[in-house]
Amino acid sequence: MRCDRIFYFRHLKAAVDANRGRNGQFLLTGSQKFTLMAGASESLAGRADVITLETLSLSEMRGARPKTALEAAIVRGGLPELHANLDIDAVAFYSSYLATYLERDVRSLANVGSLRDFERFLRACALRSANLLNKADLARDVGIAPSTANQWLSVLEASGQIVLLEPWFSNRTKSIVKSPKLYVADTGLLCALLNITSEDALRQSPTAGAVWETFVFAQLRHRERLAGRTASLFFWRDRTREVDFVVDVGGRLELLEAKWTELPSEADAVNLEFVRSVVGKPKVAVGAVVCRARHSYPLPRGLKALSVTDLEDGS
Repeated sequence: MRCDRIFYFRHLKAAVDANRGRNGQFLLTGSQKFTLMAGASESLAGRADVITLETLSLSEMRGARPKTALEAAIVRGGLPELHANLDIDAVAFYSSYLATYLERDVRSLANVGSLRDFERFLRACALRSANLLNKADLARDVGIAPSTANQWLSVLEASGQIVLLEPWFSNRTKSIVKSPKLYVADTGLLCALLNITSEDALRQSPTAGAVWETFVFAQLRHRERLAGRTASLFFWRDRTREVDFVVDVGGRLELLEAKWTELPSEADAVNLEFVRSVVGKPKVAVGAVVCRARHSYPLPRGLKALSVTDLEDGS
């Protein structure tokens, strides 16, 4: 199969080289980039642009279906097929999605001795979504070697199932952690892995806060890609405090806390105020608690409660 793909890529290379002044002659799509990149790197180096698409954002879901409820969007997730056809049962869809991913992609592309262990590893990652990544604890809980956990994390990240968020550093901050935070890329898959199958189940789940933070992170990734910005998203943490997201644009910072509440209070913004004082107030363009409020409103000391519906335009 791999040789066939390289053979086809060589034909594409010949066609591209025959008309190098014309861009965008071919559009190649696929759900996984492993095999695609194997051919592109060997035959289309310097001739192809690789674009990674996020799942649908909240604004895109509501652009197609304006009455989409926020909690429904979180549980159903952002995979386009689930919004193109609302008759699809999301629970059955994700069950099939996981089976297909494990059997087709993982078995063929990674040296995984036990798919059962890999699925347990994926579910363990889901339980840690929106938390600092501790590879040793993750490996111990699943019963695998740390080197195996590191390899499997690379597989999940490269296949778009998880995203790792790096900490933000500055010369004025000393006791900053170096470990990234782990997020499942899409909340639909995350909810399926956590057995959250309905809006009511989400509201009652002890993991609702982590699911919400994962959802906010997905909206931020979408916003930053639309703005053409890369490597702009981070988090801030020292030994005692954390701010969920730092958006760094040319040295001007947005500090954002994700809170599973409709009415955030001044207490929810304590860490924002602390980190703003640490990095320097003039550097902070926005300090906000991203929440489920219908509309944004001001909080004391120049901070704000930011509705997630206002997040994408950066207001």
